[in-house]
Amino acid sequence: MKKKDVQRILVINPMVETTQIALFEQEDCLFEKNIPLPEALIQKELDDQLEERKQLILESVYSLGIDIASIAAVCGIGGLLRPIEGGTYLVNDKMLDDLRTAIYGAHVSNLGALLASAIASDWNKSAYIVDPVVVDEMLAIAKKTGIPSIERKSIFHALNQKSAARSLAESLDLRYEECNFVVAHLGGGVTVGAHRQGKVIDVNNGFDGDGPFSFERAGSIPNKDLVHLCFEPSATKEGVLQQIIYKSGMKEYLGIERKNDLFLLWRTDTAKVKEVFDILAYQVAKEIGKMSTVLAGDVRAIVLTGYLAEYDYLYEQILRQVSWIADVYCYPGENIMLALAQGTLRVLNGIEDVKQYQE
Repeated sequence: MKKKDVQRILVINPMVETTQIALFEQEDCLFEKNIPLPEALIQKELDDQLEERKQLILESVYSLGIDIASIAAVCGIGGLLRPIEGGTYLVNDKMLDDLRTAIYGAHVSNLGALLASAIASDWNKSAYIVDPVVVDEMLAIAKKTGIPSIERKSIFHALNQKSAARSLAESLDLRYEECNFVVAHLGGGVTVGAHRQGKVIDVNNGFDGDGPFSFERAGSIPNKDLVHLCFEPSATKEGVLQQIIYKSGMKEYLGIERKNDLFLLWRTDTAKVKEVFDILAYQVAKEIGKMSTVLAGDVRAIVLTGYLAEYDYLYEQILRQVSWIADVYCYPGENIMLALAQGTLRVLNGIEDVKQYQE
C-alpha cells in the first residue's frame, strides 16, 4: 500500500473510571492509553462528563505530538441503541439523540459515539461505531419462548465475536460472509453465537444472564428456584438483579471480585479453580452444541475468545467436548480497540459499505 493510502484512526472506549484511547495507523497501534478520571468527574451524570472527557483525550493526543488533522476518522465503542444489524455505522444526529436521551438504556458506553462525534466534528472528520452490543441478526424463531409475550433479546459481545470470526476466516483464506462458525466469548459474561455467512442468527443473551454462567453472571437458572429467590423475605428486585448479573458465577464459587483475583488464585490454589473451570467448560460446551444444531451441523470451525480463553486448562476442557463437531481455534482476549479500528478501515478502504442508523 502506498504511503498516501495509509489511514490514521483514533479509537475511544469510555469506561466508568477511565477513558481508553488508541491511535492506529492502518492496523498498527501507534499508542494506547488509559486516561484516569478525577473522582469528581466520575461522580457526575454521564451527560455532564462529555466535555471534560473530551478535553482529557485531546490533551493526551497533543502530549504525544500527534496532529489531529492527520487523523482520517474517529471511532467510538457502540452504546445502547435500538437493535441493528452488524457493521460499521456513521455517527449521525439520530444516533446521538438516542444516546443522549438514553432511550434504550443508560450506560457509560453511550459516551463512545458522543465523544467520537465531538472530536471528529471539530476537525471536519467522520465518526463511527462498529458492531455494538445491540446487534440483532437473530432468526425470528430463535427469539420465541414458552410465554408468547416474552421474547429473547440479542445482546452479546458482537464486536469481539465478529472480530475473532473475521480473523479466523482471513487466516483460512476465506471471507467471513462465506463461513459458518460457532463463536464463544468467555469473560465477565459468556455469549455463544451461531454465525451463518456473516450473520449471528442465534446467540444467548449474556448481559441478562441467559446461557452458561460466567465470571460474574449466574447464567440460566431453573425457573422455580429463581422465582423462590425473588420472593425470599429480604429479596428486592434490584438486589436479585445485582446477584444474578454481577455477583454470581465464578465470583460466588471462588469468593473473588476481580479477574486479577482469579489469576492469583489460579497460581495459589489451582485445584479449586479447576473444579469451577470444569463446570464452566461443561456449560459452554453444551451451549456450543446447541448452536451447532442451529447451523444444522454445518460448522466450519469453533472459535473461543475473551479473557477466560487465556487459561489453557479451560480451553482444553472445552476442546475435549466439542472438537468432534469442528476444528477449534482460540483467540484469547478481547482486542476491542483493534476491532474498532479494523471496522473503520473496512469502510474507509471501500471493503464494505458504511451503514446509517435510522428509525
